[in-house]
Amino acid sequence: MENNIIDVKGNKVSVIKISNEDYISLTDLARYADADEADILNVALFGMTAKEWKKYNKNLKGNIRDYTDLLHLIILNNLENINSELIKEGLNQKDRLIKLNLKNNTSIDELSLLETNQTKV
Repeated sequence: MENNIIDVKGNKVSVIKISNEDYISLTDLARYADADEADILNVALFGMTAKEWKKYNKNLKGNIRDYTDLLHLIILNNLENINSELIKEGLNQKDRLIKLNLKNNTSIDELSLLETNQTKV
């Protein structure tokens, strides 16, 4: 298990590598609680805000969502629907980000399984 620290909006975020998979600390991600709603979803799905993505992709026009694949757009749509329900339940941004990140990890696992099974058909 390998630990790294990355800087996200001036906050230190732990990244742990286990079996060639990177895991970002949910506690550290919760520091994004002041981000606007679109960025809550961006952080849950992509691990960064739109502003951060633009900083690292100055030569690209548009935004992070313009450059993602269909799989991630499907997950994003799902996360938007879940976020809407969590707002109705009265959850604050910090708690919603934690729940969305957990759902995102599950969604990626499920869709990866579907992709694997689809190639076998």
